[in-house]
Amino acid sequence: MKLTSKIPLIAASVLLSLGMAACGTAQSNSVVTAAAEVKTDDGLVINGESIADKTTYDKAKTQTLSLYSGYTESSESALVAAFTKDTGIKVNVVRLTPNKLAERVLSEQGAGKLGADVVRTSDYRIAKSLEDAKVWQTYDVPGAAQFKDVTVDGGQFTRMFNSIYTIGYNSQLVKEADAPKSWSDAVSGKYQGKLGIVQGGSGGSTAALNRFMETKMGPDYFQKYAAQKPTIYDSLGAEATALARGEVAVGTVTVSGTNISAVQDKAPVKFIIPEEGLVAYDYYLGMAASATNVEAAKVFMNYNLSKQGQKVFAQLGEYPARTDVEPPTIMGVQLPAVDSGKVYRMPNTDAGTFGKDDLAKWNKVFGYSK
Repeated sequence: MKLTSKIPLIAASVLLSLGMAACGTAQSNSVVTAAAEVKTDDGLVINGESIADKTTYDKAKTQTLSLYSGYTESSESALVAAFTKDTGIKVNVVRLTPNKLAERVLSEQGAGKLGADVVRTSDYRIAKSLEDAKVWQTYDVPGAAQFKDVTVDGGQFTRMFNSIYTIGYNSQLVKEADAPKSWSDAVSGKYQGKLGIVQGGSGGSTAALNRFMETKMGPDYFQKYAAQKPTIYDSLGAEATALARGEVAVGTVTVSGTNISAVQDKAPVKFIIPEEGLVAYDYYLGMAASATNVEAAKVFMNYNLSKQGQKVFAQLGEYPARTDVEPPTIMGVQLPAVDSGKVYRMPNTDAGTFGKDDLAKWNKVFGYSK
């Protein structure tokens, strides 16, 4: 079936203030509406699902969680606001792009001063590098084993959701009739000099997109895109902002945070579901071996994979890791099921096998250097 639904997209900012206390805001509250029946008489139970036993929860309530995150600022803020509302546990967030986050985590780990209790990142290669540096401690999130590819490397870290990469356009610059309908359309020449793209090494999102372009669109797709003379951005947030401002007319974008944008930013940006499909990339969460707020970390990880947490991710526009939670519906439009043939998800083995070479080719073709 041909899907060409077009929906407003967020213009996300790049950096969440260091050590920000993540509390509910008007922005996030307007998006996250998953109903939660919370009981705390005997531990923490949300909508009938046990999140933590009494001993763990009582201790967690006295702690402030430290989360280092490579997730989009607005989406992480909304998730954390929902978590704090449902659990009463406060969270301090350090937000950086995944590659920059990895540099910070590895630097702090090497100095024996890692400040995170939990770390969220995209890109299996990054998560694996943290494993090799002994950043993680094994933690089996309750119920994770029943879902495929959720527990990774024996519980070192856990896949919590998948973000989606696609093509977006500024609706004030491009009429709907002239908007791209496919990845092929984007490089047809109609948008030469008006395209945007994020540099190929920014994290798991671009690693997955690079592999999709190579395997699904053909080994000459990089050249076709580069021939359009695109503007290259350092991060998804920077490109989304440029697209919303009309600095470029069409570009690669993510779906996450769309509802926030629709309610708050009213950005004149829409995205498409391309004929060749959407690109999904993994986001992982793990507990730091040096965590000082262990109980809060356990509650946070359990909440992320709970039905309530997974519904929050779906409301933000993410594909839940749990198969018993429906795919996201954005602005009344349900995105295709993971097994529909319309969603490409890069295998972890491909990240390690092809990631370095894909990036080297991308940099060469696009003439990009840091």
